[in-house]
Amino acid sequence: MLDIRFIEENADKIREMLAARGVEFDLDNVLELAARRRAAIADVEAKRAEHNRANDAIAAAKREGRDVADDVAAARKLGDEVKKFTARCAAVEEELHALLLYLPNVHHSSVPVGADETHNEIRRVGREPRDFDFPPRPHWEQGEMLGIIDQERAVKVAGARFTMTVGPGALMERALQNLMLDEAAKRGYVEVLVPFMVLGEAMEGTGQLPKFADDMYKLDGEDMWLVPTAEVPATNLHRDEILTADQLPIKYAAFTPCFRREAGAHGRDTRGMIRVHQFLKVELVKLVHPDKSYDELETLVADAAHILDMLELPYREAVLSTGDLGFGATKCVDLEVWIPSEEKYREISSCSNYEAFQARRMNTRFRPRKGAKPEFVHTLNGSGLAIGRTLVAIVENFQNADGSVTIPDALRPYMNGLEKIA
Repeated sequence: MLDIRFIEENADKIREMLAARGVEFDLDNVLELAARRRAAIADVEAKRAEHNRANDAIAAAKREGRDVADDVAAARKLGDEVKKFTARCAAVEEELHALLLYLPNVHHSSVPVGADETHNEIRRVGREPRDFDFPPRPHWEQGEMLGIIDQERAVKVAGARFTMTVGPGALMERALQNLMLDEAAKRGYVEVLVPFMVLGEAMEGTGQLPKFADDMYKLDGEDMWLVPTAEVPATNLHRDEILTADQLPIKYAAFTPCFRREAGAHGRDTRGMIRVHQFLKVELVKLVHPDKSYDELETLVADAAHILDMLELPYREAVLSTGDLGFGATKCVDLEVWIPSEEKYREISSCSNYEAFQARRMNTRFRPRKGAKPEFVHTLNGSGLAIGRTLVAIVENFQNADGSVTIPDALRPYMNGLEKIA
């Protein structure tokens, strides 16, 4: 969430941001409500001051022994007016808050301006794709042939957009989880096993609610939501806390299943493991000092890319344009892995800086020094990595002409020394 004072002082900048993102938003309504809020606050303060003066006058009259019955009645009436003005101010603030929950973050100056993903900036290629001397098979075909992916039975028990891994495939998912968490620990992340269900206020804190409610799964009759990513519980761990400067940066690595409705994905990626309702992921989360958040973003990208390097997978880094940038992010760098059967790159990790956008929603602050006024931390997160898509990338990029799949060297210790799935 953006600070209302910042919005009022930078209205033209906000309009430019909305245009660059291609977002329609009634900023004039926000500015009007902000003006009404200021006036309502002034009214409350003036009426409260009048009430305080009346109470002081009553106290002085009592000391002098004068009759204060009429003064007490008048003060009581002023007290009722204070309550009325306060309620009016609270109503305006609630209406303003509800609008601000739909206002996206301001992008960083280094973000390319463009309408969609075609304007993303490819800044680095980590490893070039392999040249195949045979037509590479899609992962669902390869997985079915090897008996390690079974979408048919998963659909039988859960419906469309579910899949399951079997035998060495399931072992590979568990191996990837352990590899990713071990490497994150080596890089200073604290592993946390967080709840897989969260309260609505946690979803609002990281920006999923209310804007993206249709993309999430909610428990019927309860304010409980299945996590769409470990970002939600892990980032909310310090909600309503004031940290000390020496506690920063806080770095968490969390493994969870992730649940998404994929409401806008009809007809896309209906086969295989690319776009499903449930998948596994290791998430990297940071709470950092505002002065260091963009340096921390680069190390976050490096931490996620490290796994792709270890697994010898072809990938590239893309800085997302304004039209492709996530709702709450100021800057996002996607890691995109090469999928041979599609002859294109697919996102496997999005590493984002939110600056104070999430922290303001969660009221997560730090004190720069003893006695100083608390400030909002900056929050960052990125997949380290999406496990299902990593398995897809391995199955496709390490497939052989005879139908077998070679296990990357770095993963073999986690798969009981298995070198090949055949």
